[in-house]
Amino acid sequence: MKHFYSFIFLTLTLFTYAQQQNRLNADKKKAQEAIVKEYLTDCALKYNYSYQMAEWQACLDAGLKKDSTIAYLWQQKAMPYFKARKYEIGMVFIDKAVKYDAERWQSYRAFIKCIFAKTYKDAITDFEDCKRKFGNNYVMDHTYNFYIALCYLQLNEFKKAEVLLQDYVDSTQKLKGEDWVHHTALFYLGISIYEQARWDEAITTFDRALTRYKNYSDVKYYKGVCLYRLGKIQECETMMKESKEDYALGYKINEDNVAYETYPYQIKWNK
Repeated sequence: MKHFYSFIFLTLTLFTYAQQQNRLNADKKKAQEAIVKEYLTDCALKYNYSYQMAEWQACLDAGLKKDSTIAYLWQQKAMPYFKARKYEIGMVFIDKAVKYDAERWQSYRAFIKCIFAKTYKDAITDFEDCKRKFGNNYVMDHTYNFYIALCYLQLNEFKKAEVLLQDYVDSTQKLKGEDWVHHTALFYLGISIYEQARWDEAITTFDRALTRYKNYSDVKYYKGVCLYRLGKIQECETMMKESKEDYALGYKINEDNVAYETYPYQIKWNK
């Protein structure tokens, strides 16, 4: 009986402690949300960081003086520096965001290393760590493995890139159907095959991308190169003409951050 009462007492103690922790966490979250509203929503967001960076940063610094553990404020300090291509400055702040909330911000940091800073080996390391901790989740519309594959393309590890991209495409098709396969995933899968001089296979993959996005100028350019390598000169010229015309009309890689950075293998036709 003595052991029974001890067990009941321990259970009640743990339950009470858990309730107290939940209340403390809820109170902390509420306090942090108030700080974010005061110093980000009602302060920093009143400025345009493109030409009012000092004011933007001052608002966030004031908020962080109230609570330096708010990861979102550190990320908001970092973000405009990345867009201004001041990567080393921004990385100091995003490292702080990851310190306080790795689950939310580590994959973002890895994305920045891949697409913005172009430190591909570091990006792979970060993404692999994210996969170990959180699984092969999504950031900026694509899986971690998608971005690891882009890093491999930039490191001339074309077969490694192909394996990851093929798995991304195949798993999406299996789970959701062909219509859900992303045209940019197909573009980069085609690139990984193109870089291995498998011209016919690359064309087949590029054609799949064009069924999703028929005016994709980047895809048409590399398809044109494949046609040229196969000796199909007239077809190549037609495809290159279409690519240039589509590019002029704005049909390009349409990832969100293409406004700030050039993506791997993105083409730029001269006017």
